[in-house]
Amino acid sequence: MQAVVLKAFGEPLAIEDAPDPVIGTGEVLVEVAAAPVLSYADEVFGGARNYILPTPCIPGCSAIGRVRAVGPDATKLQPGDWVFVDPTVRSRDDVLMPDITLQGWSARGEGGRKLQRYHHDGPFADLVRAPTENVFPIGAIAPEEAGTWCAINTLLVPYGGLLAIGLQAGETLLVSGATGNFGSAAVATALAMGARCVVAPGRNEAVLADLRRRFGPRVAPVRLTGDATIDGAAMQAAPGPIDAVLDLMPPEVDATVVRTAVMTVRPYGRVVLMGGVGMLGGSDLALPYPWLMRNLITVRGQWMCSREAVPGMVGLVRSGLLDLGQYAVTPFPLAEVNAAVAHAAAHGGPFRLTVLCPERSEGRGQSARAA
Repeated sequence: MQAVVLKAFGEPLAIEDAPDPVIGTGEVLVEVAAAPVLSYADEVFGGARNYILPTPCIPGCSAIGRVRAVGPDATKLQPGDWVFVDPTVRSRDDVLMPDITLQGWSARGEGGRKLQRYHHDGPFADLVRAPTENVFPIGAIAPEEAGTWCAINTLLVPYGGLLAIGLQAGETLLVSGATGNFGSAAVATALAMGARCVVAPGRNEAVLADLRRRFGPRVAPVRLTGDATIDGAAMQAAPGPIDAVLDLMPPEVDATVVRTAVMTVRPYGRVVLMGGVGMLGGSDLALPYPWLMRNLITVRGQWMCSREAVPGMVGLVRSGLLDLGQYAVTPFPLAEVNAAVAHAAAHGGPFRLTVLCPERSEGRGQSARAA
């Protein structure tokens, strides 16, 4: 098979012939139709993010494809099924505290590193081997839709957070980082789940206006000024009290911005942290102990999503509640992977998606309509 190889951080990605993966019990071999190129992939491959990713490796983070072969213990998946390959691989020998690695992308802790030694290579290739429990059927699609379906990889991140805090239909959610790639996905997902209102703070007025244009009056844009007192009051002026806050701010954002957003939540409210504050140094979030205790605030960290989130996300799409057509998709063949990484970095805004499409025909993976 042909594969993209990251030989060392800071070097251009290479295209090489690699052996086809061999599967065993508990594994599935998938023919990759499209794999998303994340907007910050250039930071990962350049080494700026300090991700745990031993080189050389075949990188990537999730894929849409078709099953080529299944292990002897698979009872439902069949060759030819269209599937989503979830990169969040969990160890199988500790149900209470499983170690986690993101296949082809990163790992958490020493246990994650150990898991990564086997689940090492990602989907920037013709074929990818994945654990059976990480391969989810999505139903029949046309081959040219594969790139658009890659959007669920982005949408699943905030969906995992919203499930973790139990967002209910009719509630008001504030998305900290609403103008970013994952934040805008959170807005779309929360509305699909029945949120009464999504408060969307940010400094980019064009993106805030676009969110309102796309989703209508259930989105309450708030332009941030940088003054914590003014910004906090503006966010709390949304319709009804803020029941929950989802933070998706990237590592370079100052913790005070996130703290201001978090502290808009009502008494008895819930907060879920999924961003990168502090990962590259800088101050901690430092939420006030008395405020947390006396207002009975629930704060939860969430990395990625549970397995149950994937069929739920597929259901939101299939029901028409969540429109993947919001995403404008730009496909690249494997041979142009470095151009794809550069494109993803330059066009990483809301509802934009760059994908790699092995052996694609012209236009394969293109979205049905531009957003």
